[in-house]
Amino acid sequence: MNDALLAASIIWLFVFMYAILGSVDFGAGFWGMVYSQKEDDRAGALANRFLSPTWEVTNVFLVMLVVSIVAFFPAALSQLSLALLVPGSLVLLLLLIRSTFMVYAYSAQRFQRALSVVSGVTGLLIPALLVLVLPIIAGGFIDSRTGQLLSDKLFMSPVTYAYLAFGLISELFLSAAFLADYSREADDEEAYVVFRRFALIFGPLTLFIGTIAVPLMGEQASWLRINIEGNRWWFFASAVIFFIGYSAYWWPTKGHHHRRGVPRAAFTLFILQFFLASLAYGVSHLPYLMYPVLTIKESVTNHNTFITLLISYGVGMAILVPGFYLFWRLFLKDKRYLHQE
Repeated sequence: MNDALLAASIIWLFVFMYAILGSVDFGAGFWGMVYSQKEDDRAGALANRFLSPTWEVTNVFLVMLVVSIVAFFPAALSQLSLALLVPGSLVLLLLLIRSTFMVYAYSAQRFQRALSVVSGVTGLLIPALLVLVLPIIAGGFIDSRTGQLLSDKLFMSPVTYAYLAFGLISELFLSAAFLADYSREADDEEAYVVFRRFALIFGPLTLFIGTIAVPLMGEQASWLRINIEGNRWWFFASAVIFFIGYSAYWWPTKGHHHRRGVPRAAFTLFILQFFLASLAYGVSHLPYLMYPVLTIKESVTNHNTFITLLISYGVGMAILVPGFYLFWRLFLKDKRYLHQE
């Protein structure tokens, strides 16, 4: 594997990890806003209990993603930053607002209501803006002379709204699937029933919208559509895994005849499904970072710098992974935290 392909694989891995973690994080904020309006609703309390410690961890992967792009593909920085200036700036502004409320609202009760609204609204807006990056880098929305984003053309294209719909629905689906598992871990069957219902609703919608987005790509991304069709068996395999995971919500639970479904198996299979689908999409996007002006081979850093970066990332992950494991044990497995009222 050459330097460019390995660097692109590392960035894809960070994109995938942030897509999953961000979907759960932002989606939890939305569900917390929806259900915090109802008194004594356990679903809202459980969503906020998960959100309280995890939002900072999610942002770590966003920072790692941005730093990776800048470090591994420095030649692409100027064109990418110009093309993504507007959505990127809005994402940073919304993250700043959300993080500010997260920091202060938990120490001041009078901000709890505002936190719920800000977390819920930004939980929809931030993923929508991030998803806009995909049609932009697929081509057709950048002025070839100035390199600037053609905003009017972007928002007039049906594929833009197909991407937006897919991003938002998949966010709600993955967050509901995770919170269903989190509810079961916390022995909260009332919240589990709520999130299981939404996972069952949004799961097929995610698959349907992802399917119809491909033919909507139009002439500006015909190259990508052709490549996706060439990798259709990967997408077919991901769909099969989705249906297996979907069926897990009806599997019998060992030792608990009154419970229905195995949400841990369902969510694990959904992650595997998204892994295969996103891998196929990433392979279909090669060799371009941004069509047609940036390829990974032309933009990658020199070999010596690349090796140094690999060593740095290896050391960094060796430090971070044990920390993430301890975090998982403390906030996602510890019964004292999960069972608090």
